[in-house]
Amino acid sequence: MSTFAASHLSPSYPDRAAWGTAPKLRAWQQEAFDLYFGREPRDFLTVATPGAGKTTYALRIASELLTRGVIRAITIVTPTEHLKRQWADAAGKVGIGIDPEFKNSQGATSRDYTGVAVTYAQVAMHPALHRARTEARKTLVIFDEIHHAGDAKSWGDGVREAFEPATRRLQLTGTPFRSDDSPIPFVTYEEDGEGLKRSRADYSYGYGPALADNVVRPVIFLAYSGEMRWRTRAGDELAATLGTPLTKDQLSQAWRAALDPKGDWIRQVMQAADRRLTEVRRHVPDAGGLVIATDHETARAYARHLRAIAGEPATVVLSDDPGASKKIKQFAASGDRWLVAVRMVSEGVDIPRLCVGVYATSTSTPLFFAQAVGRFVRARKRGETASVFLPSVPTLMGLANEMEAERDHVLNRRPPEDGLDDSLLQDANRKKDTPDVLGDELPFETMETSATFDRVLFDGGEFGTGAEVGSAEEEDFLGLPGLLEPDQVATLLRKRQSDQQAARRKQPAEPKDTLAPHERIAELRRELNGLVGAWNHRTGQPHGVIHAELRRSCGGPPIAQASAEQIQERIDLIRRWATQRR
Repeated sequence: MSTFAASHLSPSYPDRAAWGTAPKLRAWQQEAFDLYFGREPRDFLTVATPGAGKTTYALRIASELLTRGVIRAITIVTPTEHLKRQWADAAGKVGIGIDPEFKNSQGATSRDYTGVAVTYAQVAMHPALHRARTEARKTLVIFDEIHHAGDAKSWGDGVREAFEPATRRLQLTGTPFRSDDSPIPFVTYEEDGEGLKRSRADYSYGYGPALADNVVRPVIFLAYSGEMRWRTRAGDELAATLGTPLTKDQLSQAWRAALDPKGDWIRQVMQAADRRLTEVRRHVPDAGGLVIATDHETARAYARHLRAIAGEPATVVLSDDPGASKKIKQFAASGDRWLVAVRMVSEGVDIPRLCVGVYATSTSTPLFFAQAVGRFVRARKRGETASVFLPSVPTLMGLANEMEAERDHVLNRRPPEDGLDDSLLQDANRKKDTPDVLGDELPFETMETSATFDRVLFDGGEFGTGAEVGSAEEEDFLGLPGLLEPDQVATLLRKRQSDQQAARRKQPAEPKDTLAPHERIAELRRELNGLVGAWNHRTGQPHGVIHAELRRSCGGPPIAQASAEQIQERIDLIRRWATQRR
């Protein structure tokens, strides 16, 4: 086996190479490759952001180990059936035969293959079999998304038993963090000075450095708020405005109403996403869109909406569909506009042409969110951007603002903060036939929903002043060019916000009798409290601290005694904070 083929492997393999990378390894891949062979370790954990090219890197190492005679066989362990085939396709193009159809009942595979691809669940079902195979030949085990090995105790135990005798183990992940206490097999944990054990990666390559290297696309998040009205099972009619301070129950119910395909909110957001996709396709002709849905029934309803909006059918991929892998492959090779998937994040929806996404699921764990956004960040050429539409929910807004945050898996941690619990990941990725129930809510009927453009989040900053769907202000952001460098995105967003603010200042003032003074002050207080809530989720600062800093900077009495003019001044200041990079 020669390393020549692997050395000419496209860094975005098995699809298209990213700008400026072929025919050699990307800088991070070469650095991690050199570090690996400088150490000659038995175990090596590589953490690289989704879309960075972990497959290319791992196959290059495998090829080199085969050439040197360090190993004679390869086992690739993946979370899903689809990823088994994806790895086999990738390996086959560089001369490494991998059997993705290997079954536990076979016991052995054809000698035409150098190794097999299996799932974590498959290993857990018969770890003794895989241990015997590992012991029979000097084996490299590649763990794709190794954090999945901690999803269930049986999985972790099975992986340890099966692959403890492996000659080499290469662990890969783009999201190495969990919030439960299930240790990830073969990962090293070290005490961090606070009595907690934290996972230690041998090499890390985060989203921030990858963006600076043009390895991944910049992600623009477009958040939508709106009015929701629903009827509870008890017959009570309730209403709430998404994007304003709400109780946990109000938020869960308003969020569920927003995602209900019977309401207008999701339809209006998908219309906006389709307009954005049309703009992107001016510069990226094969750009595609993905709607991440919660359950099968909803996914089919979303597809009907998209057919009416885009004028062509959307591909629907369901987790229990035996043809799901084939559909994903066909969509990836086509020029079709829209794909609707039920979660399917860990199932390997890895399609480099995806440029526009709609986050239409109620799952809000950091791990799931990172994996979902990871579907859109793979760069093929310089300047491509990704756009993700999402509801104005504080947890999601906070996660969007923390795209560059690096996390480790921590054991023996304190109870997780609200909204930061990844223990629902297994549920988030399993088959979904029926809608989720958020929190402890009871079934209810969505009465009426409508969407409002809220703001754009990019690179830790927030842009836009809120606008009606279909307005010129919304179109300013939907019409951003599809090819932009990260600094150009930030510059253009600042300019468009500045233009909007200038235009609003030129508009005739509203008649003074439009709102009574107490109504005007109440409205401004609601707006300020909403902005303070968003800043709290972005920075972690308590609400009282934020209000105190605003008062200190702007002067004036506490908010309860502040005039409309003084409250407006604080609103303007916190909006300026939001447009500045952290």
